[in-house]
Amino acid sequence: MSDKFTLAEKDTVRVTEDALRNMVVPIFEKMGVPREDCKLAADVLITADLRGVQTHGVSNILRVYVSMYRAGQINPRPRWTILRESPAVATIDSDGGLGIIIAPKAMEIAIEKARNVGLGMVTISNSRHLSMASYHAMLPLKYDMIGMCMSSTSRKAQMIPTFGAEPRLGTNPISVAAPADKEAPFVFDGATTVVAANKLNIARRMGVKLPPGWVADANGTPIMEETDPPPPDVERLLPLGSTSEMGSHKGYGLAGVVDILGGILTGGPFGITAVPQHCSHCVAAYNIESFMDTNEFKRTMDEWLRMLKSTKPGLGHTRVLYPGLAEAECEIEYKAKGIPLHKEVVTWFHDICNELHIPCYV
Repeated sequence: MSDKFTLAEKDTVRVTEDALRNMVVPIFEKMGVPREDCKLAADVLITADLRGVQTHGVSNILRVYVSMYRAGQINPRPRWTILRESPAVATIDSDGGLGIIIAPKAMEIAIEKARNVGLGMVTISNSRHLSMASYHAMLPLKYDMIGMCMSSTSRKAQMIPTFGAEPRLGTNPISVAAPADKEAPFVFDGATTVVAANKLNIARRMGVKLPPGWVADANGTPIMEETDPPPPDVERLLPLGSTSEMGSHKGYGLAGVVDILGGILTGGPFGITAVPQHCSHCVAAYNIESFMDTNEFKRTMDEWLRMLKSTKPGLGHTRVLYPGLAEAECEIEYKAKGIPLHKEVVTWFHDICNELHIPCYV
């Protein structure tokens, strides 16, 4: 994240992981969610915060979920069902359940299938937001498997297609996680828009301008200078690449891939045809041992990751990272020093805990 989006110390309150869990779990319980699902939901959000992904942690997402539960847009006790199944794949109707609760359960099915036949893939329809896609992609790592997660976030069209003037697709993130031996695992997680939509919420909260190439104007023209964040109801995010000259058609195309595999293939709606708040997802697990010796794969991953880290840094930079390394280091720091929250977020916690009559630990 750009330095301008780094919390200033004067605006920061550090909160321990345990303190957050002790507030987030009861908040979900007050929404009518079963206790074990509350713990799972809290783990997804707090893992995002621990890894420095503020856009998908408690700071931005929890209040949205509370609002959606209260509006009846999320089913707190979904009776999700498997609609189709074969040895390697399955399709789930999540009955309006929250993605951060349903997707890990779907990944458990995918992992078991991968254990049995080498590969497991599960699509999920009639779902809601799943927060940080890499949480779900990382679940197979402890079983020495490669994980994948993608989400057709068509609940709210935000991406303008290349050469378009109005949003047609969601931010449609993709995440892939692969284990290593001694090194931190490779974990890629990215929206197919230039930036996740929640970065705009952070910009609004912090009162900073957006960098060039994030959004378009009302005519669909990419804004290639700093600009104020648009109102939440008129977001026009650009695909990865920002302009056609810089490859925005590639980000647009990747978003299409996600809509096909994580949307149309689920049997659910797609793009602007989706009902409000509807999301579809796809998770998969690849059993490394079915392809090659697992230990050899992990040793080779170490060699590959070290090759990347040993790259001579460019002017003005001190080192080269690989996807997942900065997040792994952030998790170590935040577990030791506490998770940084903006003072406005802390105020929200005070307000919601008081409103719900639960203890506040910040």
